[in-house]
Amino acid sequence: MSERDRLPELLCPAGTPAALDAAIDGGADAVYLGGTVMNARLHAGNFTPEQLRDAVRRAHRFGVRVYITLNTLVTDRELPAFLDAAREAARAGADALIVADPGGAALIRRALPGMELHASTQMSGHNALMGAELQRLGFSRMVAARELSAADLRSLTASSPIETEIFVHGALCVSHSGQCLFSSLVGGRSGNRGECAQPCRLPYCPAGSRAPQGRLAHPLSLRDLSLAAHLPELLEMGIASFKIEGRMKSPEYVRDTARIWRRLLDERRAATPAEMQQLAAVFSRGGFTDGYFTGRLGTEMLGTRRSADKRASRLAAPFAGLQRRMPLRLHAVLRAGEPALLTLSDGRHSVTVAGDCPQPARTAPLTAQQVLHSLCRMGGTVYRAEASEADVDLSPGLMLPVSCLNALRRQGLDALEAACAAPAPEERPAAPLRELPGTRRVCRTARFRSPGQIPSGAVCFFDRISLPLPCFAGPEDADPAFERVSPDQARVFRIVGAVLPPVITDSALPAVRRMLARAREAGVRYATVGNPGHLALVREAGLVPLGDFRLNVTNRESAALYASLGFEELLLSPELTLPQLRDIGGSTAVLVYGRVPLMTLERCVIRDLASCESCRSDRVALTDRMGVSFPVLREWEHRNVVCNSLPTAMTDRAAVLERYGLTNRHYLFTTESREEVMALITADAAGRPLPFPVRRIPS
Repeated sequence: MSERDRLPELLCPAGTPAALDAAIDGGADAVYLGGTVMNARLHAGNFTPEQLRDAVRRAHRFGVRVYITLNTLVTDRELPAFLDAAREAARAGADALIVADPGGAALIRRALPGMELHASTQMSGHNALMGAELQRLGFSRMVAARELSAADLRSLTASSPIETEIFVHGALCVSHSGQCLFSSLVGGRSGNRGECAQPCRLPYCPAGSRAPQGRLAHPLSLRDLSLAAHLPELLEMGIASFKIEGRMKSPEYVRDTARIWRRLLDERRAATPAEMQQLAAVFSRGGFTDGYFTGRLGTEMLGTRRSADKRASRLAAPFAGLQRRMPLRLHAVLRAGEPALLTLSDGRHSVTVAGDCPQPARTAPLTAQQVLHSLCRMGGTVYRAEASEADVDLSPGLMLPVSCLNALRRQGLDALEAACAAPAPEERPAAPLRELPGTRRVCRTARFRSPGQIPSGAVCFFDRISLPLPCFAGPEDADPAFERVSPDQARVFRIVGAVLPPVITDSALPAVRRMLARAREAGVRYATVGNPGHLALVREAGLVPLGDFRLNVTNRESAALYASLGFEELLLSPELTLPQLRDIGGSTAVLVYGRVPLMTLERCVIRDLASCESCRSDRVALTDRMGVSFPVLREWEHRNVVCNSLPTAMTDRAAVLERYGLTNRHYLFTTESREEVMALITADAAGRPLPFPVRRIPS
């Protein structure tokens, strides 16, 4: 059977033990679930260590693989607990770990070298180059970004050296996964650490405008995803795993959604309109969207959970527990003078056990029907054995007590249970944390959105100035939202850095390569990289890679890993506190000024709420119910970036930064005018606070 003829794995959520049973009942090939720590759904029911061991044993009896989620970012002080959770999962028999933190993954590789690692969608994998980088880091599978079009998904799957897993059904985050800081920086609950408050589901209106009606009242709230209508096309791509979202969902949702997808996969066909209605009745937000897959990124993607949706979901039949039973083939041999033998086979494992020796019958001899009656009684186990499918080799004239037959059956089931158990993992002593090379420089660096923002005073104040890569585009790749930098500007302002876009799909690679070549011709020596899948592009261009905050570096292990990949310097995560920033050390920098991007959107909210002309001018902001406005900027290729309402600013906290050893300081300019940038430089040089509300780096 060729790779493309093999059905993809159906991977279902299991937020609770009941949902695990529902996934098995619905026909899952694999399930993903989390423990009580270090997973991105901390508010799901989740599994205690004992429940985790029971869950793996239960799933393995049905031939269902179990993937444990350790898909949150980890701080230095949490690394020992993170590794303990990985060991616990491995000892429980987990088939793979889903990991989002590259440093945590490196730690697991050293301590559990045989453990299979899957790269979480939180790692923002959106091109085949990312697959190659992840393979080097020890991953065997990548959960691809949900925002990929059919063409980009086909290209990624065809070229990636590791398996591709995709979400095919369930809730959608409006931001690229791993690129959302909204809940964290605004509400204090980090989505990257399993505590998202879902600010995307709230209403927003354009700043200075009346609140829009209908779908646009919630411009960041997407309908749930469903690609059930595209299943034949997906099967042609050679995708390894089809994933259903829903660890916060009910067992009824898991069971019913899994059943429909199981049927579609087995029959290799698209869902009918009636089946799409059935899926919507289970759970939806005003229906489904396939906008990313089809490239239709309009307002029809938007949706909220309506009263009618909730009523439909309440009509689902209550989950009555696991009804599915695994069929067993049974073969018994009872001969005079020999121990009774019983062979049990579940299609994957076969065991043979020996019992007592039958004796000559004094009265009525044992019949095959009596043997089968005892041996086929599976009781409360997960198995069933049909007498019609069993074989009994019984010599005539023998007798064996029912108690002995029952004991033989129990012995066989115990042996089968042992055969299903996962082998003990190879464990190595906890390796010390890797030393982080380099030290923090005493310098100031800045990035601007356009050359027109740069005042003359910036040249003396900043040691390195960068611009977005589209500012270096040639005529064939020019984007009207980005002012192109002239050779004179590049020379006068000593612009030596280019900042790569946060998302570069396979279809965008040719244009990015052309821009990188032009940037180098303009005198650029450094490239700021926010995704491991972009690193190869920078190497090709002969530029020095600098790590952006989008790499989500939150611990020394991640910093050391990226340093080993060639990053000269790393800008640490804006989610860290001053002590956490201090403790990482090495050649790292901290963002001390700027409106931190809170979301990276694949669809253009600016165009939806205003117009394409507004999209080019960066004059749109989203205002929430409290009157707080969040600027929205156009990213390359019509993506949007939602920025924080308040800039982070430490202009009057130089002594505090010094005390924590934070001498390498980075400044991010987005909406500021040239005059406002100069005012910031003046205030910072004098150690004065800014004359408006700001966000501080917490201590």
